[in-house]
Amino acid sequence: MKDYFNKLLTGMSLGIIVALIPNALVGEILKLIIPYVPFLQHILDISVLAMSLLPVITGVMVGLTFKLTPIQTASVGLAAMVGSGVWTMGTGGAITLQGIGVVINTGLTAGLAVLFVQFIGDRLKDYTILLMPALSLFIPGGIGMITLPYVRTGAGYVGVVIDNVTNLQPIVMGALIAVIFSILILSPLSTIGVATVIMLSGIGAGTANLGVVASGVGMCIASYKANNLGTALAHVMGSPKIQMRNFFMKPRIAFPMIITAAILGALGGMFHITGTPYSAGFGLAGLIGPLNYVNLAAGGWNFHNVMVMLIMFFALPIILNTVLLRLFERKFKMIKAEDYSVNYQ
Repeated sequence: MKDYFNKLLTGMSLGIIVALIPNALVGEILKLIIPYVPFLQHILDISVLAMSLLPVITGVMVGLTFKLTPIQTASVGLAAMVGSGVWTMGTGGAITLQGIGVVINTGLTAGLAVLFVQFIGDRLKDYTILLMPALSLFIPGGIGMITLPYVRTGAGYVGVVIDNVTNLQPIVMGALIAVIFSILILSPLSTIGVATVIMLSGIGAGTANLGVVASGVGMCIASYKANNLGTALAHVMGSPKIQMRNFFMKPRIAFPMIITAAILGALGGMFHITGTPYSAGFGLAGLIGPLNYVNLAAGGWNFHNVMVMLIMFFALPIILNTVLLRLFERKFKMIKAEDYSVNYQ
């Protein structure tokens, strides 16, 4: 069972990274350039499409992690898409893709699909290529459609808790929300989804983003020794969810990042770091967090706002995480570099 969840979480982490990185890298930057170079809109649209394909990509990655056959892997991808909630059937048979779906239900459906295709195995013999995809769509995919509204509601409750926290005074609220989002970004829950469900905005969104920044930068620094530079940067440029499996196995590896998030969140509430529901869950990916802060701050791109942005989103996360990681590794001996190793095999 432990191996099963390890592989499922690893596949989900990789699928989320692959689907979100293209838009995270270019999204906000393209929005600044498109008014002057309109044809770049096509590139932005393609990156948004990739985000909506997150469920099927996640299903395929889960299948590859379990070393399933090509037909089984594709079947898991199809089932995950059906149970994701990313699509709606419109009038005249038109299908609309919007957002990234309910990530936790996508994982649940993919997990059920893996069990299903493994149970079927080679029982279908020569009819495998005909029946496996269809059965996976209708059975685990159908179960995913049934669980979708309940899982979506449960995820919404998480959002309600976060929304209630925003009623506290800014400094305490900022610290709590930053901590919550620094943990959520390492879990199967979608920080973007949670922020969007409750329409988290203003200081709540800004401090939530700082929490994601704290985890992303911290995991990048911590994992550098155990991985290559590209994998380390993926925590910042993509998502720290790449550490989801390691976090679930050893939650203590996130302690330095959580403390960093609390400090950044409190300062974010003090300095009125703001954001939008979309920016709240992305951190530094595509510079979405810092760019949104400067665009929304009173005075826009003035010297004060740019300096606050550089300190809060870049300097402090690096300094705080570096110091705390050193303390937890050398002084408290609670973590080591190998704890952050990411294995793609």
